[in-house]
Amino acid sequence: MEKIEIEYNGKKLVLETGRVAKQANGSVWVTYGDTTVLVAATAEKTKSKLDFFPLTCVYQVKTYSRGKISGGFIKRERMPSEMEILASRMIDRPLRPLFTAGFSSETQVIATVMSWDDEANTISASMLGASAALLISDIPYETPIAGVNVGLINGEFLINPSPKQLEESELDMFMVAKEGAIVMVEAGAKVVSEDVIVDALNFGYDAIQPLIQMQKDLLKVAGKKKRAVEPPKENVNLKKAVAKYARKKLQGVLDISDKMERQDAFQALIEEACGKLVDEEKEIFEAEVKGLMYDLEKELIRENILKNGKRIGGRAFNEVRPIACEIGILPNSHGSAMFTRGETQAIVVTTLGTKDDEQMVDDPNGLSFKHFYLHYNFPAYSVGEVRRMAAPGRREIGHGNLAERALRSQLPAKESFPYTIRVVSEITESNGSSSMASVCGASLAMMDAGVPIAAPVAGVAMGMVSDGKKNVILTDILGDEDHVGDMDFKVVGTAAGITALQMDIKIDGLSTEVIKEALEQAKEGKLHILNEMSKAIENTRDTIASNAPRFIQYRIAPAKIREIIGPGGKIVKGIQAESGAKVEIDDSGIINISSADQKSAEHALALIREITQEVEIGTVYDGTVVSIVDFGAFVEILPNTQGLVHISEISSERVNKVKDVLSEGQVVKVKAIGLDKRGKLKLSMKALE
Repeated sequence: MEKIEIEYNGKKLVLETGRVAKQANGSVWVTYGDTTVLVAATAEKTKSKLDFFPLTCVYQVKTYSRGKISGGFIKRERMPSEMEILASRMIDRPLRPLFTAGFSSETQVIATVMSWDDEANTISASMLGASAALLISDIPYETPIAGVNVGLINGEFLINPSPKQLEESELDMFMVAKEGAIVMVEAGAKVVSEDVIVDALNFGYDAIQPLIQMQKDLLKVAGKKKRAVEPPKENVNLKKAVAKYARKKLQGVLDISDKMERQDAFQALIEEACGKLVDEEKEIFEAEVKGLMYDLEKELIRENILKNGKRIGGRAFNEVRPIACEIGILPNSHGSAMFTRGETQAIVVTTLGTKDDEQMVDDPNGLSFKHFYLHYNFPAYSVGEVRRMAAPGRREIGHGNLAERALRSQLPAKESFPYTIRVVSEITESNGSSSMASVCGASLAMMDAGVPIAAPVAGVAMGMVSDGKKNVILTDILGDEDHVGDMDFKVVGTAAGITALQMDIKIDGLSTEVIKEALEQAKEGKLHILNEMSKAIENTRDTIASNAPRFIQYRIAPAKIREIIGPGGKIVKGIQAESGAKVEIDDSGIINISSADQKSAEHALALIREITQEVEIGTVYDGTVVSIVDFGAFVEILPNTQGLVHISEISSERVNKVKDVLSEGQVVKVKAIGLDKRGKLKLSMKALE
């Protein structure tokens, strides 16, 4: 058993191996404060026959980690939560490009959170454990990385802020770095400048370096010999033959700006090349020729960008594709928009609901409710494909979450706009950056729905092609540019600053100088897109759709809450039954009335006002005699509010017996004349004569 221990960010951090999960290729027991994560890495001995690296990263949280038992009938963990899926993606993305080139065995990294500490970041601990487990294993992975959360409170950066601190933080950034470079960024913000982002990255990078050194120390005492990786054999002669036959023709294909036309021409060229070059007797097979054609395509796209200053379709490096924006395209939705940028298109719909429509989230942080959520759908037809219909995958959940957090900071306060807001992005065409189209479309659809957002939000996807010496940054990348490029950097925000970031690197990493350059170029693109969006709608609509729920908010004294609810909820149920509106009351005395139409909501409000109104001395009321006693009659003038008409206040003439003049159930006019010594209400009929 080997153990490395340091003090990190005010807590004890321990990496331990050789005691738990010893049959995995590599395993690390991570302890950070009271957080405990077991990370195990395993890989098959045989090579995969798939045409991609089959890596699976899983982050899972056991309910026992917080001393809880799963809800529902089935008391064991089942489907991963959205939080677990997003964390799994964050672990996968920086690890994947760092495996030794040529390694293709099926590999699995599982991080199991076994003890949860709110004050000690579990995803940071899991990322550290995943890198360390791979590093000390025999799996061909040799680059230690680590990740931290960076927050910003009162102008001061902090590492791994607690959930409570994140509520007041202007920035929530999770970043991953290795020695010498940053490899991944995922961030949400309340609108911060590009300079703040760069400063946060530098701060986080410095904080990660002790975690890198910790893994190096563990490697020295517990590292295994790495498996040999046989680099793929290259048929040099065939490669030359493919280039000689297809290079010039392929260059012509890449000049075609239309995606589907370009793809069809490329597939025709592949078939043509296979027909010319495949010779099974000489062991030249179709799959090999096809692979070399795809390699040649990548080589040419990159060469055109780096050497010839030429993109697919002929755009400038900082040019955004043509944009078209339409709003109100769906007559029965509360708000809708269609955002088209080049060959990427999103139809985005906003639906307004009541508190009953909030999404319940049950995770280790406890039970909570979301009144804003965004769903992203990516059907196969959007890229001209046919595939099995299935539940949303990791990619769809990840893209939806990015768009959601980008917009969240611009939403109105729940107190001023008490609606639940659901936004759905349907991708109808895709040629790169559909998540950014979703952000732009969502901003337009919410404005169309009358949601008073603080400012419109737009996003742009940035790419980069690098030869190690020269870096070319591309604005608004196509799918092909993303596929062959070295960076996918999504930047989202308002005209004033950034609200979200997502960056994935396919090379060793990036310096903050290159990231700063990309942010500045992204700012230009973002402002251009916002200007195009403003041509469709500049400001949020003044009114919401006629078929949207209606809300009325009314405040009463907390002491009056019991009068509205009544015994067993009798009163509030009666109000709802009579008016047809839904009435919700919180402990502070705020009443939310929601209804499908304004008339029902106003009727419910009138009933509530009637119950909660205060008696005004000197005011005349119509009251009902509820009981008669020898010295007078008790009259109810408001719901649950009675006063005494003393026998001397019934008439200016002498009254011998109250029952001679009044009877129970009789409606009489009375005047509120004051309070007695005990604070009881005094009423008079005589005062009206």
